[in-house]
Formats: sequence, C-alpha cells, structure tokens
Amino acid sequence: MTSLQKLGGGYNGEPSIFDTFDRDDLIIAFFPCTRFEAKIPLAFRGEAYQHKNWDIAKKLKYSMKLHDELHELYELLSMMVCVCLEKNLRIVIENPYTQPHYLTIYWCIRPSLIDRDRSLNGDYYKKPTQYWFINCEPEDNFIFEPIENVDTYVCDRVKGRHDCDRKVQRSLMHPQYANRFIRQRIIDES
Repeated sequence: MTSLQKLGGGYNGEPSIFDTFDRDDLIIAFFPCTRFEAKIPLAFRGEAYQHKNWDIAKKLKYSMKLHDELHELYELLSMMVCVCLEKNLRIVIENPYTQPHYLTIYWCIRPSLIDRDRSLNGDYYKKPTQYWFINCEPEDNFIFEPIENVDTYVCDRVKGRHDCDRKVQRSLMHPQYANRFIRQRIIDES
C-alpha cells in the first residue's frame, strides 16, 4: 500500500477522511518518530551497536530499507499537511525534538513550539518535544494549579511492561501533561 492510499486519496482530490472535518475541528497527529530521530544516521551508516557484526552487504540492504521507510513517512507527513493547507484544516503535529532531527534539517516547515522539558508540566519524561501548528497558532495560556508529582523515567532505561513493549512505553504521555498542554497551547481562552 502506498502513502497515497494510506492517506485515503485526499492528497489527489479523491474522497477521504479529511472531507469529514471542518475549520472548527482540530487534528492532532502524533507522527511516528522512528525514522526522523537523531540516531537514524547511525543506522544508515551501519554504525549502530546492533550492526557491529554485520557485513557491508547486510548493512547496505538494511540502509536501503530504512531509506525507503524514511521517504514514505516524509512523503506521508508532507501530503497530510498539503491536504490540511488546501482544505484550511487546523492540525498540530507532535514529534520528539532531538538534534540532529531529520524534519528540522530537511522539512520546509519549522516547529512552532519546542517543549524542552515535558516533566515540568507533569509528564513521565524530561525529553524535549516539538510541535508544528498548521493553520493555527499555539496559545500561551497560564495554568494556575499545582502539578501532581509524577515519577520521571529516563528513556534509555525504560523496560517493557506486561501491557506494552519498550518502544510504546517510551512514547506514552502522562494524562496530566496532555491535559495541561491542551489547556495551555490549544484552547483559546480569550
């Protein structure tokens, strides 16, 4: 299935899920980060720890597969934003903020907001996250309430649980952080 088919045809003017949205709706996209993150160049070069015993041919084949996946995700993200721009739909896209990051280097849209420490707003992780606001602007609402203490985790030390694997657990967002983000950055309180 191509990226175009996954998008439901909306990019080329065919009927899609985007036809059901209007300007009052807000799309929030937690786009996969696995191919945009800072460590991906190590994998392209075959220098990641798990590749140390691979021969050159295996590294090249793996690198080509990664490049195809990166291209597909980049194309899908860009097509989704094109559809939202064409239909004047509001969308907020979330992706981890690491340097170097593929999107901050190669994408023609700069992040609208970078949260350098999510734990300050009650998340599990201190990790930085970037957000793109398309057809809307981030709000700057002051939330005057105490933040519930949350055990913070270090991404590299997270182990899987019985209900989800390590990758899923690392991508989880504490409900308190999500609630505060929505009220601080998305809801217009003016």
